[in-house]
Amino acid sequence: MSAEFFKSTFSGGDGTCVEVAHRADRVLIRDSKYTGPSHDQPTLAIARDLWPAFLNLVLSANSGRIGEQLSVNVFADGCATLAGPQGVTLEYDAAEWDAFTKGVANGEFSR
Repeated sequence: MSAEFFKSTFSGGDGTCVEVAHRADRVLIRDSKYTGPSHDQPTLAIARDLWPAFLNLVLSANSGRIGEQLSVNVFADGCATLAGPQGVTLEYDAAEWDAFTKGVANGEFSR
């Protein structure tokens, strides 16, 4: 398992994107737009066994929940938010979410 965060190959050169890191027991999600101290960066964790359900939800372009761990809200303008039980919310604009969705469709986040 790589502990390194990575983004979709469809992400633009501006560096704003959904970033993912696979760990042995969970998958971490963060937002590359964060500019504060690294130890304070908002990060969501989803159990590894729920990751395929999350990817399927992303591909559906619908909003929904993955267990008690993650809420996905996709808006009509293409923006999306991810919210976890610890009060962490990540917000993505339409271009960021589109690049992530294309990466999911391309199999880039399946490990």
